[in-house]
Amino acid sequence: MRLSPKPVTVNTLRHMKSEAQKITCLTAYDAGFAHVLDEAGIDVVLVGDSLGMVIQGHDTTIPVTMDDMLYHTRCVARGLDRALLMADMPFMSYTDPDVALLNAGKLLQEGGAHMVKLEGNSRQADVVSRLSQEGIPVCAHLGLRPQFVHKLGGYRMQGTDGPSAESMRRDASVLVDAGADLLLLECVPASLSEEITRDVPLPVIGIGAGPGCDGQILVLQDILGITPGRTPGFAKNFLTGQQGIPDAVQAYVLAVRDGTFPSGS
Repeated sequence: MRLSPKPVTVNTLRHMKSEAQKITCLTAYDAGFAHVLDEAGIDVVLVGDSLGMVIQGHDTTIPVTMDDMLYHTRCVARGLDRALLMADMPFMSYTDPDVALLNAGKLLQEGGAHMVKLEGNSRQADVVSRLSQEGIPVCAHLGLRPQFVHKLGGYRMQGTDGPSAESMRRDASVLVDAGADLLLLECVPASLSEEITRDVPLPVIGIGAGPGCDGQILVLQDILGITPGRTPGFAKNFLTGQQGIPDAVQAYVLAVRDGTFPSGS
């Protein structure tokens, strides 16, 4: 069931935050699944560099290239009418403002994306500022950053102690001031993500970050129970008990909107 034929924009997401309406997000990597998500009322579709793991079979997202991201973003764009299309900036594609501008511009011009997402902290403020000044909407990804997996020493919860939590609060504030349009918090304690969501004027999307964010995102394969290997503990198989994939996606949308997913921790 379509919510509205009107396209979702950055302003739509800001309005949803102000009205306490939960924002629904999922990943997609091709036109067919993109169409299913769009029909189900997903607000934001992310072409994630998670495709390196769930599509290409790599152990991390690091091997994903700009060519990979452009190809899959173009595919997904063809399947969408309503949802806002966000695309990941892959590893080493935003090492400085000039490089970031070139690659982000490709994702919008050639890929059809409406927004780019980059992993980082306050060190990326100059990159975020440059993209914002050139009219490119940016989602800043804090917390667990998969592209930094080797630096972080694995996939683990972030911001669990006082200093790291304070650092994340500071990073969020700096990135907002730099011109970010959206924040994504991954694997962050629920209390910290709720605090950041309350304190920043931007919509905040969570994944493994508790129910207090303005919206939720999951990897599509996780909600369908077809992720190779171990499924993240914060994910849920929404296909169980449903008649098919469209029903599973709609069940996810309803669960996020009515607050039954995630249950919180």
